[in-house]
Amino acid sequence: MAIGALTPPQAETAPQEVLIEFSDNRLLVDLCGEYDRNLAEIERKLSVQILRRGNQLAIMGEAPAQAQAVAVLNALYQRLESGRTVEAGDVDRELRMGGAEGGGSGDDGAQLEMFKGGPIEIKTRKKLVEPRTDAQKAYVKSLFENELAFGIGPAGTGKTYLAVAVGVSMFIGGHVDRIILSRPAVEAGEKLGYLPGDMKEKVDPYMQPLYDALNDFLPGKQLAKLMEEKRIEIAPLAFMRGRTLSNAFVVLDEAQNATTMQMKMFLTRLGEGSRMVITGDRSQVDLPRGMPSGLVDAERLLSSVSGIGFNYFTSKDVVRHPLVAAIIEAYEADT
Repeated sequence: MAIGALTPPQAETAPQEVLIEFSDNRLLVDLCGEYDRNLAEIERKLSVQILRRGNQLAIMGEAPAQAQAVAVLNALYQRLESGRTVEAGDVDRELRMGGAEGGGSGDDGAQLEMFKGGPIEIKTRKKLVEPRTDAQKAYVKSLFENELAFGIGPAGTGKTYLAVAVGVSMFIGGHVDRIILSRPAVEAGEKLGYLPGDMKEKVDPYMQPLYDALNDFLPGKQLAKLMEEKRIEIAPLAFMRGRTLSNAFVVLDEAQNATTMQMKMFLTRLGEGSRMVITGDRSQVDLPRGMPSGLVDAERLLSSVSGIGFNYFTSKDVVRHPLVAAIIEAYEADT
């Protein structure tokens, strides 16, 4: 493990520097990244300068930024020591979370072991998924703790992606028997007219983001088999009426486009042994003018109900391209 030590300045005018020594030069190469891109990203985000000297990294800058850079570099190095890789997303996550690994409350449930210390990892068949912001970490914890949880915030904050990841993790862990993913079939501000094909072909374009998430977590053949067996279902919100969803992990995506009656119908489908996640963005309502959003009504009516988790995201939690956060902030400033 790397340890940061403050060396005394050589002269009054010389900047103080922190030296971190690494025992494995091969891991240090991976830590720095191709063409030192990982170090460059840390320098850019924290306004520090990082120089490599053999098996040491020297960090120059303001003391708080130096301390954060040490924490981030140590956390990334520990990740490499444990046999994992360091990608751009991992650097971004540690920068957002200050290099802090894991932590959490002492719930005794087996599903919450990850919050007792160490990195928070959601295990799926194809990859490990890790929260990249404090809000994402709190959201994942809420998904495991609560039978009904809401994720509300702008696009690109990982609301649906993390919910599907948790659903797949609980499914392969045997905690639920089925995964059911749904969203309202509402056009995003344009009239698509009559689509050709059978019912599946008509609704699949609306459901594509859910297919994309599942394909990230499950091998293609396994996913196809599970969908054929109806152990994983992707269906429009209208298809939920009259059902009781027991022993299932259920996600309603784009919930801002559900009407008040649709939202009530969906919430009352919750059956024994099931967990339900509602995700949405109040700024992207595509319902006809004057029709209230069921997500807004549910938030107003249920925010004080015990056992329901509400989790909120802002533009600071956007984990897509950095321009997405800037675009969201620009639109928010204009409202």
